[in-house]
Amino acid sequence: MVTLAEVAQHAGVSASTVSYVLSGKRTISAVTKQRVERSIQELGYHPNAGARALASSRSNIIALMMPLRTDMYVPVMMEIAIAVATHAREHGFDVLMLTGEEGPAAVQRVVGSGLADAIILMDVELDDARLPLLRASGRPAVLIGLPAEPGGLTCVDLDFAEAGALCATHLAELGHRDIVVIGEAPAVYERKTGFAERTIEGLRGRAQELGLRVLHRPCEGSYAAVAGALGQVFTERPGVTGFVVQNEQALEPLLSLLRQDRRAIPEDISVVAVCPEQVALQGSIRLTSVTIPAREMARQAVERLVAKIAGESQGEVFLLEPELVARASSGPAPAGG
Repeated sequence: MVTLAEVAQHAGVSASTVSYVLSGKRTISAVTKQRVERSIQELGYHPNAGARALASSRSNIIALMMPLRTDMYVPVMMEIAIAVATHAREHGFDVLMLTGEEGPAAVQRVVGSGLADAIILMDVELDDARLPLLRASGRPAVLIGLPAEPGGLTCVDLDFAEAGALCATHLAELGHRDIVVIGEAPAVYERKTGFAERTIEGLRGRAQELGLRVLHRPCEGSYAAVAGALGQVFTERPGVTGFVVQNEQALEPLLSLLRQDRRAIPEDISVVAVCPEQVALQGSIRLTSVTIPAREMARQAVERLVAKIAGESQGEVFLLEPELVARASSGPAPAGG
């Protein structure tokens, strides 16, 4: 490991000068600063994180609380996490991932240990038990998600209520009057996870305005679970002509089962998904979809967190505007449907 003293010797300056260049606590001439920075780069010097934290009361670490649950679509979560880490690094921060389902205990551990300068929370519930501790801590934080009461918090999310409304509007404009929502796993709604609750709320509100009938079926993503849900749907609503799917794992089983039942897409049944763009494009049919902009949500969250760390930002709610892209899976409702 290269030491600070070795950098100083290589640059021909004192160790304290190297320290001031690293910390920015004193003004150093441009020529000297460039010489020190060149030596740091050539020698591959990395400041000791512990010593740096003691000296500056900063760790330059962001804690990313991202519970990995079996009922969530992990690829989307990981896409957000990777984007958070990438953008954080651009601002000189490293990311510590906390993937356990610890709830408030994880917040308490991060805040009490001083391990991280700031926190990003994911998988936000409407009545999230982590939020009282987060508010009380005064630690800079950003939520990727929207709780029921966001007052004083900085939140970044897709406007999922509007996303659901867009799905209902699209199917209504195509003449569909009886639609089914294949939702996330039941446990996601039992936890009152914000994105899922807001999507169905927005869809139902727009459907009521437009005179649509809506049947909501939470569903595990397995083939057997989707088959069971689909059988119940056609028993209860034999005239259904439109599906909205907010469950990435259920999409391919649903499309396969509809084909087996000799229901053509989109001639007999239209399917609209709320999912990442790559999921909409990589399946057996190009899906009409509202895209989940995972990378942009991550970028916005990091930018707002860095501003909060610098004391330049207060609590705010920033919702990304959803966009529905019509593709091959949606079309006019069948005559008499």
